[in-house]
Amino acid sequence: MLLQDKVAVIYGGGGHAGGAIASAFVREGAVVHLAGRTAASLEKVAAGLPSGRAHVAVVDALDEAAVDAHAHAVAEASGRLDISVNVISDQDLQGIPMVDMNVEDYLRPIQVSLRSKYLTSRAAARHMAPQGSGVIIFLGGMFDWTVSRRFSVGGMGVTFDAVESLRRQLAAELGPKGIRAVTLCTGGLPETIPAGYDGRDAITEWLNGQTLTGRTATLADVGEVAAFAASDRARTITGAALNFSAGARID
Repeated sequence: MLLQDKVAVIYGGGGHAGGAIASAFVREGAVVHLAGRTAASLEKVAAGLPSGRAHVAVVDALDEAAVDAHAHAVAEASGRLDISVNVISDQDLQGIPMVDMNVEDYLRPIQVSLRSKYLTSRAAARHMAPQGSGVIIFLGGMFDWTVSRRFSVGGMGVTFDAVESLRRQLAAELGPKGIRAVTLCTGGLPETIPAGYDGRDAITEWLNGQTLTGRTATLADVGEVAAFAASDRARTITGAALNFSAGARID
């Protein structure tokens, strides 16, 4: 198993990506702590995992005190904290030209994403550093700015760029302490588009068309890549964006 006896915290653990990552982590031997704002969604994910392998806590990843307290509680109870994953919603607004947006809507995903990722990374690193190891994982993005000529993406392009910069800084500062930092770049996940959304089919077709293989990454792929990235088999990978966009974004 890739993650035998590892202890992981997954912020956004009740969401699509969080659930997929939790499933893969548990299958590979980890114990997961699912954190998020909605107890029902967290419990639903936990119910689908083997008994005793998933723990649930209502934590707002934007709340500094709550994040610190939860990370401390996990480390105290488990004796370690090996993996921190942040896949919470960025609360972005799209579909409106940027010049027609109010500043709050434009900046919201930037502020939400950076604040939560900084807080959760800092909390984890403070426990990982003394043990000399740890892995920090985000969903990131290799943003294609030409997309903005066809779609109004709000603040998401800036958000992705900022997250990738945070990943680089974390890797540089925490590397000497044995802590790795990586981002997962999918190119888009049609499975996460709400079933009732009017443009779902068109977006799915467009996302598939951007790939070189004719099909995008799936939620299952997110789990598999995250499990590998978190494992000792990826010990030499840090500061990197793991591109599994099926060629939609060519490095």
